[in-house]
Amino acid sequence: MIIEPPVLYPGTPVVLVSSVNPDGTTNLAPMSSAWALGHTAVLGLGAEGQTYQNLSARPDCVLNYASADLWTAIERLAPLTGASPVPASKAAQFRTERDKFGASGLTPVRGELVAVDRVAECPIQVEARVLDARPLTTGDGCAVEVAVLRVHVHPELAEPDLRHVRVDEWSPLFYVFRHYVGRGAELGRTFRATTPAVSAMSGS
Repeated sequence: MIIEPPVLYPGTPVVLVSSVNPDGTTNLAPMSSAWALGHTAVLGLGAEGQTYQNLSARPDCVLNYASADLWTAIERLAPLTGASPVPASKAAQFRTERDKFGASGLTPVRGELVAVDRVAECPIQVEARVLDARPLTTGDGCAVEVAVLRVHVHPELAEPDLRHVRVDEWSPLFYVFRHYVGRGAELGRTFRATTPAVSAMSGS
């Protein structure tokens, strides 16, 4: 059966992107069009949003990966924009808010290699710097390519080798056709996985 969905988010992780406002403060925006390959990440953003404007002018950023229990804080951010005035395309549903951390109830922590705040509550925080920012050829938005500089994780996520994430402890928040969902039990592991299966680590 052929359908025409208004959005195509089959199941993507929710990322809070920290970027630098013109006055040096941190803008915080949720997004769900992000993917990583090696030490490079690519973000899909709207051209009129404050995040894209910031990243086009000031390259420091943090990709804060949200856990499932943060969905209400994410939703508090959803109708907010750092842009003033609100772009005409967003005016019916969005309002300007400069203090995104205060509005969401989240806690800023200063970046170590970038001049922008991380989100303390997010279990995975990736400091990064923009390599390229450009409009998509289709006109649907913009693509921003960033280089990963440093990865922070909450202590319970770190394997003893300080190279791997404990998959059984990581519960990411997914955005599925504009609904928030968490993860279920592990189904298996790829042949390229470099950590034991969850069942082996948990002793079950």
